Amino acid sequence: MAPNDLSDLDIPRSPREVTSHPWFEKLARFGFAAKGVVYSVVGLLAAQTALGSGGKTTGSSGALETIVNQPFGKFFLAIIGIGLIGYALWRFVQAVLDPEHKGRNSNSDIKRIIQRVGYGFSAIAYTGLAFTALQLVLGSGGGGNKNSTQDWTAKVLSQPFGQWLVGIGGVLVIGLGLSYIYRAYKAKFRRRFKLAQMSYSERKWLVRIGRFGIAARGTVFVIIGIFLIQAALKSDASEAKGLGGALSSLAQQPFGSWILGFVAFGLVSYGIFSILKARYRRFQH
Repeated sequence: MAPNDLSDLDIPRSPREVTSHPWFEKLARFGFAAKGVVYSVVGLLAAQTALGSGGKTTGSSGALETIVNQPFGKFFLAIIGIGLIGYALWRFVQAVLDPEHKGRNSNSDIKRIIQRVGYGFSAIAYTGLAFTALQLVLGSGGGGNKNSTQDWTAKVLSQPFGQWLVGIGGVLVIGLGLSYIYRAYKAKFRRRFKLAQMSYSERKWLVRIGRFGIAARGTVFVIIGIFLIQAALKSDASEAKGLGGALSSLAQQPFGSWILGFVAFGLVSYGIFSILKARYRRFQH
């Protein structure tokens, strides 16, 4: 082969070729697994709180801090951080390139745009979470993200029409949460799985775990959206709450331990569901 003859090398030449390359799919699967671990830790910590056996109500960053404080924590967190980068890349590609052609299957331009914007925000969020993991591995903190929801809300409130923007954001988050609950009811997520590779029992449990987990996640999003609307109405960023704050608010309700426990185990189920995605999800290019 001539030194400059690269025609026979398996080198991707365009962004779409990169996304269809086997290594990219493996990285995306790794990302689903990492996301599943984070949600499982959040759920387990909340479940411990509900059961009165320690634990804490925290968000994704708090889950990373819990992991890094375990034996070999930095090693495991470094692996999870790489996975989170993979998941962020996958969401970014979904937002920009639509590799699975979801937009073509949508009969609404608005729905398609909202969906891809959502993927973009997800990519940004998980990029930030991966950066937090890196900070923790390097021993440079990461705790500064604990009130990130309030920080961002304060920045938006300080802008012209800030209250309207935060209020609209709250409505959108509630809508997203309700869409998750509807998705759990319809269980259309089955279409994205390689069901032929699963036994009847595995398929049955996939639907059960998926429905429970997605509904629990949707419930949390609805609560987060409600707090955003309160922050907008009062023009007070301290009213905004993220995942950890939403879980904490559940514990303060009548029968709070029961409610928190139910949602906590739902988040664990969602984590398991994400890990199952890493193994059985169907990728279309």
